[in-house]
Amino acid sequence: MIGIWGMGGSGKTTTAKAIYNQIHRKFVDRSFIENVREVCEQESRGIIHLQQQLLSDITNTKEKIRSTALGTSTIRKRFQGKKVLVVLDDVTTFKQLKALCADSKLFGPGSVLIVTTRDSRLLKGVNYVCTLKEMDEKESLELFSWHAFRQPSPIKDFCELSRNVVAYCGGLPLALEVIGSYLSQRTKQEWKCVLSKLERIPNDQVQEKLRVSYDGLKDDMEKDIFLDICCFFIGKDRSYVTKILNGCGLYADIGITVLVERSLVKIEKNNKLGMHDLIRDMGREIVRKSSAKDPGKRSRLWFHQDVHDILTKNSGTETVEGLVLKLQGTNRVCFSANSFKEMKNLRLLHLDSVDLAGDYGCLSKELRWICWQEFTFNRIPDEIYLGNLVVIELKHSRIKQVWNETKLLGNLKILNLSHSKYLKSTPDFSKSPNLEKLIMKDCPKLSEVHHSIGDLNNLLLINLKDCTNLSDLPRKIYQLKSLKTLILSGCSKIDKLEEDIVQMESLTTLIAKDTAIKEVPYSIVRSKSIGYISLCGYEGLTRDVFPSLIWSWMSPTTNSLPRISPFGNTALSLTSINVQNDNLGFLSPMIRSFSQLRTVWVQCHSKIQLTQELQRILDDQYDISRTELEASQISNISLRSLLIGLGRFHTAIDTLGKSISQGLTTNDSSDFFLPGGNCPSWLAYTGEGPSAQFQVPRDIDCHVKGIILCVVYSSTSENIGAECLTSVLIINYTKCTIQIHKRDTIMSFNDEDWKNVTTNLEPGDDVEIFVAFGHGLIVKETVVYLFYDKSITTEFEQSIIMEVEPSANMEVKPSEEVNVQPSPVVDVQPSPVRVEASITMETEPLGEMDVQPSPEVNRQPSPNVTVEASTNVKTDQSPKAEVHSSAIMNRSILTRIAKRICTCLCFN
Repeated sequence: MIGIWGMGGSGKTTTAKAIYNQIHRKFVDRSFIENVREVCEQESRGIIHLQQQLLSDITNTKEKIRSTALGTSTIRKRFQGKKVLVVLDDVTTFKQLKALCADSKLFGPGSVLIVTTRDSRLLKGVNYVCTLKEMDEKESLELFSWHAFRQPSPIKDFCELSRNVVAYCGGLPLALEVIGSYLSQRTKQEWKCVLSKLERIPNDQVQEKLRVSYDGLKDDMEKDIFLDICCFFIGKDRSYVTKILNGCGLYADIGITVLVERSLVKIEKNNKLGMHDLIRDMGREIVRKSSAKDPGKRSRLWFHQDVHDILTKNSGTETVEGLVLKLQGTNRVCFSANSFKEMKNLRLLHLDSVDLAGDYGCLSKELRWICWQEFTFNRIPDEIYLGNLVVIELKHSRIKQVWNETKLLGNLKILNLSHSKYLKSTPDFSKSPNLEKLIMKDCPKLSEVHHSIGDLNNLLLINLKDCTNLSDLPRKIYQLKSLKTLILSGCSKIDKLEEDIVQMESLTTLIAKDTAIKEVPYSIVRSKSIGYISLCGYEGLTRDVFPSLIWSWMSPTTNSLPRISPFGNTALSLTSINVQNDNLGFLSPMIRSFSQLRTVWVQCHSKIQLTQELQRILDDQYDISRTELEASQISNISLRSLLIGLGRFHTAIDTLGKSISQGLTTNDSSDFFLPGGNCPSWLAYTGEGPSAQFQVPRDIDCHVKGIILCVVYSSTSENIGAECLTSVLIINYTKCTIQIHKRDTIMSFNDEDWKNVTTNLEPGDDVEIFVAFGHGLIVKETVVYLFYDKSITTEFEQSIIMEVEPSANMEVKPSEEVNVQPSPVVDVQPSPVRVEASITMETEPLGEMDVQPSPEVNRQPSPNVTVEASTNVKTDQSPKAEVHSSAIMNRSILTRIAKRICTCLCFN
């Protein structure tokens, strides 16, 4: 056990940290407990909190300690035999040492316990005591120079002045730091003036030396801020204090910054305000000396005995601006409210376990901060004037309702009613328009949040943690566009968050673990602001959580029953992601993790961003470079085709498929042909490689009812297109969107999927459709067919009725009925037409057909005609079907492939 002893500001904590940093890697179990005295003084359960921290650091567990004795026993049990490194900083009593150290002899071999203190009595019996002395001249000069000149030695012309300042600081590190910072960037004349002032202060009067920085503050507001922090706000959140002091008209934003620059205040971990003991004591001494013999005439009251005497004797005056009295719960004291009658300028009031009796109208109307723990009334008395309050903090109160009537609280920024066991409902917020933080943790009877909360346009934080009786939130709460943090964890009766949560456009943090919520709102992934989420077992940064979350929504079920969209009957059946300007690169790894994702809709904000993001997707997800496609290198010998249908009109898809099948089958030339051209019912767009671009026509009155993608490819193995298909990407360059439809979506394309496609296609839009395959397939050509709703079935049937010229390879034999052999993929019934959501057709190369010529062919099929040219399609006879040579001769839809088709196919 090592003890470090010295006066305040001599560097005890710094020395302990230096030792800890040098040896901590040799210990698996280690803990550094700072500010033991301060924590114990500020909190009634401070020693218990420190015990919990120590146990958490050493055992990596969170144990609830209900009493100091239990904590001491637990530490003794958990630490026995362990090799540990423990630092206890600024211990002031034997009680603290015993509660945290227990018995150091119980620690395992090689353990190190370091204790820093200003009281040498606490270190009796330790193995070694390090007594910190003043720094020597060389060390002092170096430390002073770092703060005064930002370098290890004085600059030219300031060497002698610097040595004089170091001499007056007496080797005290804190004094060197404070005065060095104060003199930084000042002229030589200012230095001499300061030195002249320091010469009047003896070396042993450290507080007076430190007051030089206080006297150097520019105005009284900065001094008031400093004194308020000294007496009331050390260890408090900077933002919290800033709001209160701004409410007092002190301009704390710039004021605290100045104090930090002058080394009078420090910003510590978690944005807490910190201050060295010597500086704090210096500030409090300034207040004390203002009226050394009459505490009632001091501006700030913090010393327990002084406050107790003033409230007992009613000796307070209008000079008093702040008062704090904190008692233990078992030592409650009741004073007369009349004791505050003369404190007309009271701004800051902090009471713990204190009761007031009498007329609450005696409290000052200048109050900006009320922190009253264990408040015993059922409600805030109507007599208290609340109009100027910035913060109302009534933790651990017995309040049941906040007030009888809604009060005008135009300045209220923070309302904290945490741990109020009897509170049933929040107040009406309609007259608190500037509220920024609502904190109501652990209010077990709270069952209602007033709907007026939705009108708070400045609200930043709602914390309802562990409100176990709260079952729902008002719908208007989702209108809070300013809200940044929503905490609902432990609200075990809340079972749903509405999709309206996406309206909270500033929400960055959502914490709702340990609730009854079973499903994350689907709209949450469309939020532009959300950065952290803890909900339904998902916890972490959204960039890490969202991929798993969306995958869980979109993964296809293994159940054989028909798939039911988890999004219900809304248009949310595809997941939408908004890619902001600073998020480029986020999507590609996200898509890569969605191995079974159904559909994603990406919204970009510019064409440049769209192009970059698309290339990332193709490079990262599909390993495709758009500049290195090999379509032109494909041989036509082993060409195959794949039809992908999106939308309706199954008959049209089948018909086109049969036509292309026969075209591929009978192709014996070096050229390859696909049906092209335009007709009243369809438009065709051809592209080389795996994509085709087009502009949605502006002059089309009817609506797109279906899209057929015809892909002609060559495979280097036995792989076929339907098996290797990965995704279909629909890129809208006009709207800057990318729709990614995964293979499972294409194979089970439904009406909701089709609706999501058409809602993103408007006349004039520039669109590209990209078909992505796995390795081993090379796409030669892609054709996109857009079908419209002007008699599609009839006109399409007419469009494929062709005149077939005589050929040496074609023979037409008579038969009593048309009989075409079936294909294993396509089964087309004559009537009624069966419409499916999706159709995928695969055509493999076949051998040449031996078809003998016929000198004349009557183009009208009859019951005694047999067509044997196509062996892959089965269709029933269509009575009275006619082939009109004049109907097709003027069309260009199937001009080349028509020469290879042996007869016409007609469908009802």
